[in-house]
Order: sequence, then structure tokens, then C-alpha cells
Amino acid sequence: MEQNNTPKKGKKLIFPIILALVLVGALIFSAKEYFYFQSHEETDNAQIDADISPVVARVGGYVKEIRFADNQFVKAGDTLVVLDDRDYQVRLQQAQAALTATRQTVDVSETQVSEARTGIATAQANVQAAKVRVWKANEDFNRYQNLYNDHAITKAQFDDAKAEKDAAEAALNVAQTQVPVQARRVSTNRSQVGAAASVIASRQADIDFAKLQLSYTVIVAPTSGVVSKRNIQLGQLVQAGQSLFAIVDDKGIYVTANFKETQLEHLKIGEKVDIHPDAYSDKTIQGSVESFAGATGAKFSLLPPDNATGNFVKVVQRVPVRIKLETDTVTKSLLRAGMSVKVVVYTK
Repeated sequence: MEQNNTPKKGKKLIFPIILALVLVGALIFSAKEYFYFQSHEETDNAQIDADISPVVARVGGYVKEIRFADNQFVKAGDTLVVLDDRDYQVRLQQAQAALTATRQTVDVSETQVSEARTGIATAQANVQAAKVRVWKANEDFNRYQNLYNDHAITKAQFDDAKAEKDAAEAALNVAQTQVPVQARRVSTNRSQVGAAASVIASRQADIDFAKLQLSYTVIVAPTSGVVSKRNIQLGQLVQAGQSLFAIVDDKGIYVTANFKETQLEHLKIGEKVDIHPDAYSDKTIQGSVESFAGATGAKFSLLPPDNATGNFVKVVQRVPVRIKLETDTVTKSLLRAGMSVKVVVYTK
């Protein structure tokens, strides 16, 4: 009978042993997780981001040339699109013609100033000549008056001398009035030169603006990267301000990790980060915490929640954290903006 009870006792011990092993395993796992999360913070609410530069047409026109292919890598300054520039060439020629005409007007006004200055000298010379004539006429009149008083000449001769004196004095008055007239003429012509000169500056500005508009018909890459989201075709009429395509900066790749607000207590700038891309399960990319967003993601939404309403439900918010990638160019070239990643931050 004792031999038959031994297997039954052995079977009764199996369950307690298994239970004990499970409890020990759970305890070890819990302890491991506890100590792990004491020195780590992680989230899978993260993705690759990049600086994306939209290329916008600054002037309107028909697309003449497209010098890139979809998803092509381009360098900063490469010519990507050329618009038909004939309209802008004509506007530039018109502005240059207007400047030439204005400069000719200035030349004419300066010539008039020179003529007016010559007129002042002539008027002053006429005044001096008129004064000499008045002096001579007065001397002749005095002599003829003495002779007339002595009855040596006739009344007609005396009247001629008096008329000559009066005419000389009148000529002097006329000559003296011409001097300020010529001076005002010089001032007026100088004002015309100044006005024309100010118009020259305006015409030069028109030329500079026309050249600037003409330069906008050649669209270049603002930065190096991959051309994406192309939405233009040859012969298409584009308008100023229209988005043509975008360039994803190959050097501006980083990670945006959305951590819960309860995880931010131990996160600090400069902490080491392990990044695990979903697309490459065998790769671990090194990084570091670079900066924290100024507000939660909800505050940047189109309709931010208003917690002042009566129906309030507390929800744990998430704060975007920017993580800098510290890896080689080859590894960065494998990453694309929008890829999902898992982020682990070493807080201790």
C-alpha cells in the first residue's frame, strides 16, 4: 500500500513547484522591469521628422523647363524650373527706356541752367552799359542845358538831349529788372534738375525690380535634399505664391518623440537615446535629447480642447521632444520623414 501512495504524493508536489517557479519568474520579471524603468523612459509614439522646404513660385508664368525628376537628390543652388521670361524681358526693356528718357530730361534741364546763368551775366553787363549811357546822357543834358540857357542852341536840340537822358534812364531800369528775372530762371531750372534727378532714382528702382522679377523666373533649390511632392507639368501656367514641390533636407533629419507628461520628470537635454526604427528591426541608432516643445500637442491642434467646459475628462497629455540623431550619413540616408520608431531614453 505504501508503494502505491508514493506516485500520488509526487503528483501532488508538481503543481506547487510549477506555481513557485511561475511566482519566482514573475518576481524576477517585475524586479527587472522595475529597475529598468527607474533608469529608462521609452515610447513608441515617435517618428522621423525632417526640415521640409516648400518651393513656391514668386512670379507667375508658363513652365518652360523642368530640370529634375521625381524623388531626385538635388544640391542647393541647382536650377530646377525655368519659366517663360519674355514678359519680364519686355518690362525690363521698358524700365530701361524710361530711365534713358529721364536722364535726357535731366541733361536738358542742366543745359537750361547753364543758359540761365549766362543770361544773368548778360543782364548784369547790360546794366553796366545802361549806367554808362545814363552817365553820358546826363553829361550831355547838362551841357545842352547851359548852352540853351545862354541861347546858344535851339529848343529842339535841348529837347533831343533831354529825350536821350530819359531814354537812357528807362533803359537802365529795364536792364536792372532783368537781373532778378534771370536769377529766378536759374532757380527754376535747378528745381527741374532736382525733380528729374529724383525721377532717375525711381526709374532705377523700376529697373532693379524688373531684374528681380526676371530672376524669379529661374527657380533654384533653396537647400540640398530630395525633391518630393511635385505638382507641375511642362506648359502649365503657375501663379505667384503657388507651391510647386518640396525638398526634404537630407541633413535636417531628427526624431520627434511624444512622451506622456508623467514621463518628463526625469528627461533632460543631452541624455542618451536609443532609437529603434520599425523599418529596420536590426538597427539601433544613437541620439540625444535636444529640446522640448513649448506646449503639448493638443495645444497645437486645429481645435484645442477647452477644459473650462462642464464635461471635463482628464486625459494624460503628450509633449513633443526633439531628439538629435548621432549617426553616420549612410544610416541617415536610409531614414525617411514619417517613419515610426521606438525611443528609449537613458535617464540615469
